[in-house]
Order: sequence, then structure tokens, then C-alpha cells
Amino acid sequence: MGGRRQKRKEYALYESVRLGAAVAEGNCIARIDEQVVFVKFAAPGDLADIQVVKRKKNYMEARIVRLIEPSPLRVEPRCQHFGTCGGCKWQHLDYAEQLKAKSQQVQDALERLGGQSGFELLPILGADETYAYRNKLDLTFSDQAWVLEFDKENPVRPQGLGFHIPGRFDKVLDVQACHLMPDYVNAIHRGLKQFCEAQGISFFNLVKQEGLMRNLLLRCNAQGQWMVLVSFFYQCDEVEAVMAYLKREFAQISSLLYVINDKKNDTLHGLEVKVYSGEKVLMERLGERQYAIQAQSFFQTNTRQAQRLYDLTKSFAQLSGSERVYDLYTGTGSIALYVADQAQEVIGIEYVEEAIADARVNMELNGMSHLKFYAGDMKDLLTADFVAEHGEPDVIITDPPRDGMHPSVVERLVNMRAKRLVYVSCNPATQARDAKLLEEAYRLVKVQPVDMFPHTHHVESVALFERRS
Repeated sequence: MGGRRQKRKEYALYESVRLGAAVAEGNCIARIDEQVVFVKFAAPGDLADIQVVKRKKNYMEARIVRLIEPSPLRVEPRCQHFGTCGGCKWQHLDYAEQLKAKSQQVQDALERLGGQSGFELLPILGADETYAYRNKLDLTFSDQAWVLEFDKENPVRPQGLGFHIPGRFDKVLDVQACHLMPDYVNAIHRGLKQFCEAQGISFFNLVKQEGLMRNLLLRCNAQGQWMVLVSFFYQCDEVEAVMAYLKREFAQISSLLYVINDKKNDTLHGLEVKVYSGEKVLMERLGERQYAIQAQSFFQTNTRQAQRLYDLTKSFAQLSGSERVYDLYTGTGSIALYVADQAQEVIGIEYVEEAIADARVNMELNGMSHLKFYAGDMKDLLTADFVAEHGEPDVIITDPPRDGMHPSVVERLVNMRAKRLVYVSCNPATQARDAKLLEEAYRLVKVQPVDMFPHTHHVESVALFERRS
């Protein structure tokens, strides 16, 4: 996989490079002059001229400037924004190849980073629907949308409603359609943009901190009902006009909400969510469980695959009805609730207090009384005293964020030596790191990758650890 260098080394152009496997972060790998090169938006087997865009001590990053011979694994991307939006880095790859690459990522991480061996790698659970699978989308208004080619003769940028350009917090790509959401979402956000432009309603400028329209949050459930939340910079008569338009034009909106956000950031934290019409929550069902989802609640964004993920987690836990289960990083208690019918007691711990409040609401909604939820920093809350008070767990389920578990939390799990530990991860690298720290007390038995996000490089994996004798 060599090539002839053309320019100065740090920004070199390499010709006729044959690209290798798809790897982490949506890149393909090449080796030039014994150095690793990660190439964006490439496919395994591509023959291309590549331009170095970043040089580090141990690797380089590059982009394709001329595709000489496309890989047979390439397919035509459905989205017109592919390559600019940054959300679907593998939309040009055959789906079977995406699954293969994701499964390989999990295996490589556990073996090479985690030093694990002798475990069973189960076939990855792919998604039946590779488009229109998301149930949540966040869009941003901007008075100066990102344009691919800037017209010097007409320097005024158009307004936009869409996604932030990767690495450019102040730049927003105007998105005509997102194919990862049901079509109805595109009707809502394009209709709202056109209405605001027709009425002369201003879009937000993040740098200047001015303009009315800030953000648009959309959620849907499996029944085709929608939650729509509009974020405005300030209160004015135009707020009523916008909300009345949405209520009038889109009958499937069952929860129509808004906030006034005059903060420097776009988060909903600390803001009062106001109900314009309908309900404050959106109801969803996974298996036998009901979940009341608020605008700011965390909930898996692929409902169909979430149920498969939870079924798998429940299967790995091997509950008989007599066990005490600790559910760490429980979030809104979705996994805790899902496994509770086969456990004697479930104790959920989560850092975010609002999430724990949601978990308790959902516990009552499902008529359960043998779950307990606690809010606090995991490394501070999960102490020897906490375990002494609540009892040693028979089974531990942990679903940490991308950074994985804090070393002190891993140390506590090692000391607990529960019979089984089920580790749900959205980052194979940190799961592998934690697996290495856990091996003093636990043996990795099997791992199942799950594709929650087709056309992206992200992959979930569920690992079963058993206590060493």
C-alpha cells in the first residue's frame, strides 16, 4: 500500500495508494513509509491519491483528493449531505461490510488493548432497518449557514437549520433531509424553516448572541407520535406565531413544547420546559415496560435495536428471580426496569439527578416497588459502606458513558466479586481497558456486538464476565 510523495512531507500528496481495512472513527487505514495513515470517507480496497491533512508522531490523517479505482464494497450514499454533515461516515459502505468492520473493532480492542483471550465473539446483531431508525434529532438554527463554495460576488450567507459542521461549533449545515429519521421529521423542520423565513423571523447567531430561533428538538415513538420542542432566545409575540403554526400544520405532534434559552450554550439544563399543547412526555414501550420520556431525558435513539440490546443484557444476566442486581450508570432506569421482573431487587445508581427522577417515575408507571434508585458520582457513592447497607450484588450490570468506568469503580467491582458482571459499552476501547482491570476477579466469557447506529462508525457491545473461582 505504497505511494509516491509529491509535496513537502508534513502535507504530502501520495499517489495511487491502495487503502486497507475500515477501522475506528470511520477511517480506512493505509501504510506509507512504515507509518500509519488514517483516511476519511474511504472504503477498503479503494485506489486513490490522498492528501495528508494532519501529521502526528505515530500516524497521519489524510483525505481522498482523487478516487482512481473505487472499491467494490462502495455503494451510492443516499444522503445529499454525505461527506459534509459528518454524521454518517460509512453510508458509502455496503451494510454487510459495516457490520464486519464493527465486529472486528470489538475483537481487536479486547484482544490488543485489553489483552483478553479465550472468549467467544458472537455474531454482531445488525439492524433490520438501516434508515429511518432514529427516534430523536437535534437541529440548530443559524443566521449564517455553512456553504461549500462561498460566492465572493454575493457574500451574504443564507440562513440554515441543521447540524453543526464537525469541528466548527459556530457553523451549521442547512439540512434538507435526514434519512436516519422518519420522513415526517423532514416535513416538520423544513416547514418550520420556510414559515420563519416567510414571516421574517430571525435565526440565532451563536457568536453575536442574537436572533430568536435557536434549536429544534424532535422525538418520536413507535406509534408515530411526535414530541417537538422549540428553543427561543427570548420571549416575544413571534413565539406564539411559531408554536401556533406547528400545532396547526402537524397533527401527529402529541407533545408540543418550548423553552426560552438566553444562556451561552444550547443545553436544556436548568431551563423551564413549557407545554404549548398536548402532553409533557412521550410514551414509549420496550417489551412489557412503559417509559415516559421527557424532552431532556436520555433514551436509546434506536428503539428497535434498544429492545434487542436489553434482551441480550437480560439473557447474559441469567436471572432466576432471587438475585440482587446492581445497575450502574442506570440513566433513566431503562435496563433496571427491563430486567426487574426476573430479579428480587434492583439497585440503580446514576450521576444525573434528573435522570434518577425519571427512573422513579417510570418505576411507578410500571407498578414496581422492588427497585431503588440513587443519584451521585459513581466513584463517591459506590463505596464499601453503600454495599454493606444495601447488600452484596449477585449480578452487576454496568452501562458507562464513552469514557468507561473510573478506576476506583472498577476496583470496587473487583472487591465485590459478584457471580456475574454484564458490561454494556458504546466504546470498545474503554471496555477493553476496563476488561483488563477486571481480570483479577472476573473472566471474560463472551461478547456480542450490536449495531445501534447503521451508517456510522459507532458500535455497542455487551460482554459477560464471570467470577473467577
